[in-house]
Amino acid sequence: MNLTAQIVAAGCGATLLRSAQWVSPLQATCDKYFINTPLRVAAFLAQCGVESARLTALSENLNYSATGLLTTFPKYFNAVEAAQYERQPQRIANRVYANRYGNGNEASGDGFRFRGRGLLQVTFKDNYAACGKAIALPLTDHPELLEQPCNAALAAGWYWDSRDLNKLADAGKFEGITRAINGGLNGYSERLALYSAAKRALGIQPQNG
Repeated sequence: MNLTAQIVAAGCGATLLRSAQWVSPLQATCDKYFINTPLRVAAFLAQCGVESARLTALSENLNYSATGLLTTFPKYFNAVEAAQYERQPQRIANRVYANRYGNGNEASGDGFRFRGRGLLQVTFKDNYAACGKAIALPLTDHPELLEQPCNAALAAGWYWDSRDLNKLADAGKFEGITRAINGGLNGYSERLALYSAAKRALGIQPQNG
């Protein structure tokens, strides 16, 4: 199915101008990964919209306050540590993403190097390696390549496909899709709102629904 700027704008919550710039990258991704029915497209666009701050952020923002760190990463910070790390995105990433999924320790810098990027925020060295192999890019050497729109969209499609999310989309299991992407239900009300908007734009939900 063919995407339009109007469909992308509805599903991602982005401006029409910004959405027009994303039609081609998203179309190529949807074609490649068989995100090709209204239900699949609606779910995919809604998730991309939230994860990328409505198509404005292709790299994770970790500029947390001390309070934000304690709320978002309570496992990694106490009050004293949160005050020492606040508003330092590089140090924050290196701490919270250390020693997991191929990343080295905090001093290695891998946390910030392999922070979330792309429309669905690919994170950790192991995921960068798997994604790079799938879309033929040297992502472990050049992780910043996921900040280019065509690559950001393809990486999102790879992640979607690798978790078999078309199957969940076909079944309307939007909560399950959210958990697979987010690890929880952060921003779920916004995701649902964009999902509904996308379905209306794609003609599978009443305009006044």
